[in-house]
Amino acid sequence: MTREFTGWHMLALMVGGFGIIIAVNLTLAWNAIATFPGLEARNSYAVSQTFQADRAAQNALNWDVSADITGGVLTVDILDHRGAPLQAEITRAILGQATNVSMDTVPEFTWTGTQYTAPVSMTEGYWNLRLELIAPDGTKFRRRFPITAK
Repeated sequence: MTREFTGWHMLALMVGGFGIIIAVNLTLAWNAIATFPGLEARNSYAVSQTFQADRAAQNALNWDVSADITGGVLTVDILDHRGAPLQAEITRAILGQATNVSMDTVPEFTWTGTQYTAPVSMTEGYWNLRLELIAPDGTKFRRRFPITAK
C-alpha cells in the first residue's frame, strides 16, 4: 500500500529544499566576509588627494623593480635608470594570498649586493607581494607584485 502525498509532504519538501539553499548562501557569505583581507587605505579620499603627486614622484625615480619566487626563495631586484642594482630601504613587505589574510607573512629580506632575498614557504596558487620602499632621497615607492606559486 502506498501513502498519499499530502500538502504537508509538499510543505516539508519546500521548507527543507529552501532551508538548504539559504544555509549554503549564509555559509558562503560568512566565509567571504571572514576571509576578506580588508581595506587598502583607511580614508581613500585623503589618499586620493596626493595620488597623482605620489605617482609622479615614484615614476621620476625611474626604477625597474621585479619580484620572483624560485625554489622557496623570494627575490626582489631593484635597478636604477642605468640598470645597476640599487639598495633601498624596505619599510613594508607582505607576502600573502589575494583573498585570504590568514597566510600573510612578512619576509625577512637580506641584501646580497645585487638583490634582496628571503626564504619563503607557500602553497600553490596566486600570491601578492605588497612592497613599500624608500629611496635615498626620501621618495616612497609602493608596488604590488602578483606571483604565481607552482
